[in-house]
Amino acid sequence: MTQALIIASAKTVDDSGSLKHCLALEATLHQQGVRFIELVIDPLSTPWHSELEQHHYRSGCGPIEALADARQLISSGVADAVVISGKDMLRTGYERQQRLDLMAIYGDNYPLTAAYNELAEQFIHRHGADDKLFQQLAHHLFENYKCSYRNVVSERLSAEQLPDERWYNHITPLFRGVDCANPLIDFSGRLLISSQEVAQQLSVPTKECLEIAGVGLGFLPGDGQQHVEDIVSYAHLETAYHTACEQANTDFAQQFRNGDALLEVYTCYPVVPIAFLLTSGLVDLLEQVPAFLEQHLITITGGMNLAKGPWNNPALNSLIEMHQQLTASPDHHLGAVHGNGGLGYKQGVALLKTLS
Repeated sequence: MTQALIIASAKTVDDSGSLKHCLALEATLHQQGVRFIELVIDPLSTPWHSELEQHHYRSGCGPIEALADARQLISSGVADAVVISGKDMLRTGYERQQRLDLMAIYGDNYPLTAAYNELAEQFIHRHGADDKLFQQLAHHLFENYKCSYRNVVSERLSAEQLPDERWYNHITPLFRGVDCANPLIDFSGRLLISSQEVAQQLSVPTKECLEIAGVGLGFLPGDGQQHVEDIVSYAHLETAYHTACEQANTDFAQQFRNGDALLEVYTCYPVVPIAFLLTSGLVDLLEQVPAFLEQHLITITGGMNLAKGPWNNPALNSLIEMHQQLTASPDHHLGAVHGNGGLGYKQGVALLKTLS
């Protein structure tokens, strides 16, 4: 089976960054007649319930699904190179009301904030916890994100780089504004994947390549209010996680505890990262979460709360950032990226490994 490698990545965020490196490599591949396929992450402007086009992906799990397909396309010999692309100008490309209308994917009578709150209520009930513990966990999560964001932005976060004070107020009984993803960002990103032969053909150094070691997916048959009880079991997330570990022949949780791996959990609202910590075995009980978060950073970006969440593209941003951080770090050789689709009916986990 042909090995699938991430050989380049690039992104722009608001007014910074450039895609030139990836685009130049892609142009070379086209000139050389390499079998090349583009997989596209749909923007918010593509209606949520519209028919999905071929090689298009939708939801926060979409980039992980695309990565699984890219790996399969290359390993099976159907393609020699694949690019996963995503672009969404959420900050400047939409009027406020237009953006809100497009984000109302469960209808006007069931806004995302209500959906998140109901999911949290059922999650709390399932684990025999209470509102106070859940709110404490949300606080500890955000403090953890701040530590990661400080590493990315600067050692000292200025007030301008943190959310306004009003976002620390509760917007539902269980959530503050800072506990949920902030979508106000202009984002474009590209992830270039190829066989080892193509990487050598392009003279991409081994140290700049990552192996797609494992990609696990777990789907439920439906999403939305009537499926909340099924979602909060997170059995499908556990399936996705263990599938990725089996494919990569690794115990990610052990390597992460040992400090040998990086992690980017999907942080759209607190239930999701907490569920990942439990299903991966990083913690066994909700009460263990605060102590764990004091010792380990569970994002490399600051999460969707601080690094912001470009609708269907956060996991693409995370894959790009994971590629860039792993290939630049001599201390870590393994990284995990988590994706959550819709209210949680789709779950994906990708494990990436350095080659040296």
